[in-house]
Amino acid sequence: MKWSPGPGAKVLGVALTDDDGWAVSAAGPAFGICPDCGRRTRNRHGWSNRSLQDLPVQGKTVTVKLRLSRWRCAHQKCERQTFTDRLPTIASPYARRTRRVSEIVGLLGHSAGGRPGERLMRRSACRSATTRSCGS
Repeated sequence: MKWSPGPGAKVLGVALTDDDGWAVSAAGPAFGICPDCGRRTRNRHGWSNRSLQDLPVQGKTVTVKLRLSRWRCAHQKCERQTFTDRLPTIASPYARRTRRVSEIVGLLGHSAGGRPGERLMRRSACRSATTRSCGS
C-alpha cells in the first residue's frame, strides 16, 4: 500500500468499520534504536497499541490502529533496559490524534474562533478541539 500515516509505520490493512468509518491497521518499525546508547535491537520485549484519529476521507472518519513495540536494549552496560517505539512525525506521546489533524484543529480554532471553528470542523467531518476527536 502506498498510503501511510507517516514515516516509520507500515500499513497492514484497511477496513470499513460498523460505524461507517475506516480503520487503518499499521505497525511500527521492525527494529528499535535505543535512545540512550544508539544501538539497534530486534529483541522485542512486548507490544502496545495506540488508536489515533486521522484526517477524514470522503466524509468518513479514519482511525489508525498503530501497533508499537517495546524493545530490550542490546547493550548490557546501557542504563536503559527497555524502551518503546516513538514516532514523533505521526503523533506526540499520549496524543489521540495524528499530528496533521492536531495542526488543522489548532489552526482552525485559532483563526476562526470557538463556535465558527466548531461548525467548520463538523462540516468537514471533524469535531471541535474540545471533544478531542475527529469524526462523526
